[in-house]
Amino acid sequence: MLLPGGSADLWVFGYGSLMWRPGFAFAERMPARMAGWHRSLCVYSNLYRGTHERPGLVLGLDSGGSCRGVAYRVEGAAAATATLAYLRERELVHYVYRELVRPALLADGRRVPALVYVADPRHAQYAGRLTPAERLALVAGGAGISGTNRDYVLNTLAHLEELGVHDPELAWIAEHLEPVTP
Repeated sequence: MLLPGGSADLWVFGYGSLMWRPGFAFAERMPARMAGWHRSLCVYSNLYRGTHERPGLVLGLDSGGSCRGVAYRVEGAAAATATLAYLRERELVHYVYRELVRPALLADGRRVPALVYVADPRHAQYAGRLTPAERLALVAGGAGISGTNRDYVLNTLAHLEELGVHDPELAWIAEHLEPVTP
């Protein structure tokens, strides 16, 4: 299988849960930036962080701007093929994401072709036009097979802060979530 850039290695760009739960083995992990897209809570989740009756809200890359995240290098054709199969099963479950290969600028200055999943604004699960209050309500009430939507947002925010990235949308939501009582 010929991978992006004609290499036996595969680069994957993560901007949400892939930063803290990639689910695949990798040889290298590095902060990275991808131009042309920005991180946004713009995808209704009715499986991982919500249900059909009570959807959650997860991140997608939406058109415009740039996004800082993490790039992973998966070494070798066999591992890359297995990773690609895993990511397609995980990310394309409802086809609300489009699989693309786009340049990523690594923290060390290298530019690599990276596999990335971006939100499809034509899909019924695209939620890009919600108000901040609507987003907050979905995050506060969502829970699915991977856990609560609250934990998803807080974990992503914590990992972004470790990278020195401030995400105003996620920070606002985290600030306005009601405390969990035991």
